[in-house]
Amino acid sequence: MKKVVLASNNPGKVREFSALLKEFGIEVLPQSAFGVPEAEETGLTFVENAIIKARNACEHTGLPALADDSGIEVDALNGAPGIYSARYSGPGATDEANNLKLLEALASTPDEERTARYVALIVLMDHAGDPTPIICEGTWEGRILRDEQGEGGFGYDPLFWVPTHNCASAELPPEEKNRISHRGVALRKLIAALRGDATA
Repeated sequence: MKKVVLASNNPGKVREFSALLKEFGIEVLPQSAFGVPEAEETGLTFVENAIIKARNACEHTGLPALADDSGIEVDALNGAPGIYSARYSGPGATDEANNLKLLEALASTPDEERTARYVALIVLMDHAGDPTPIICEGTWEGRILRDEQGEGGFGYDPLFWVPTHNCASAELPPEEKNRISHRGVALRKLIAALRGDATA
């Protein structure tokens, strides 16, 4: 089984990537297993930050690295929190604090203007100097609820309404979320690219 380092210590992401890639003979290991320090995300776009994180993991492990930079873009907030989604509420941000800040920012926004999307950029680098990393993007359209719903998922999932399924992301079974989410879409593009599917 091929070993790939996931440039994240987020247990939710580790679970999702592992579940999606194990059937393809890829063992996903968190960078914490190698003592890799967190990369400083100095990019101004999702793709820049994903490359920074993947390169950092490659440099410290000598293994291929997979990184994603993902977040939520809210139209009424001009795309915020965007690349700052994980630390929206400030240093030491938690999911709860981030969700509360988002609800406060949208308190006076009517339901029809609470449109949003999750965005995921996934990068796979064979080594730190890889000049042609595989880059895949996925998006997932929805809107922001006024109150949290559901116990599953992580991040903004309890606030992200999925119109195709008439529920919050946090209410979806994990396998269904993996199938339709921004990260699931990007990962399927990655898998197609690994297979050499030119139509991906």
